Amino acid sequence: MDFESINAFLLDMDGTVYLGARPISGAAAFVAYLQRSDRPFLFLTNNPSSDAAYYCDKLKAMGIHVTVNHILTAGEATAAYLMAETPYRNVYVLGTPCFEEELRRAGLTLDAKNPEAVVISFDKTLTYEKLERACLLLHAGLPYIATNPDKVCPTEYGCIPDCGAIAALLESATARTPRFIGKPSPDFARMALRKLNAQAARTAMVGDRLYTDMEMARQAGLASILVLSGETKHSDLGNAPQQPDFVFDSVAELHKALQ
Repeated sequence: MDFESINAFLLDMDGTVYLGARPISGAAAFVAYLQRSDRPFLFLTNNPSSDAAYYCDKLKAMGIHVTVNHILTAGEATAAYLMAETPYRNVYVLGTPCFEEELRRAGLTLDAKNPEAVVISFDKTLTYEKLERACLLLHAGLPYIATNPDKVCPTEYGCIPDCGAIAALLESATARTPRFIGKPSPDFARMALRKLNAQAARTAMVGDRLYTDMEMARQAGLASILVLSGETKHSDLGNAPQQPDFVFDSVAELHKALQ
């Protein structure tokens, strides 16, 4: 895709505009530029541990002023998928209290005794008891859904286990793999494009991961813009099966290029 033809952006969050509580240098100025130049954008995060209102407040504290309509989380997408595409209404969940509440708001019931499906996500409240129950249910053959395949979540103090790592643990114990709803699923991209009212052919995915952000861009027909401020380093590109369309050190460098 021609760089000049891009007029809309899907923006990853963790590792792209911030690391934990610390904003990436230049991120606020980049978003402000998109707003001033009337370029449509949507924050698209695979982190389901909090909802859009939380992320809106977090970005505001970093000088990035957006509304909840600018944010789509894998948690919101998973709840929407369960309600629209499946008959499952009682679910066993590995997730944070905020993710659990998001599922309840969507109309789902959290049921540890007689669930119809197992749903896992990034979970900093994870316990062995939760893992044990999930394993037993998966061995029993229940349907299995996960918010996102990210192996680690980058923070200001280093990378910590994400939903993909939890899924890998469960796979080693049950030989089961889930249906992932977040990136790189092209369905997640299509949901984002509908919310943004944008065309794939003129939209770019900006993110720090090859196997989620860049892979979703490839599958959904988006331009792929990799930033090296999070998980992926320049040395990783040599072994990548697919190269991103564009690579920048950070969104600050992308900002310069757009100007």
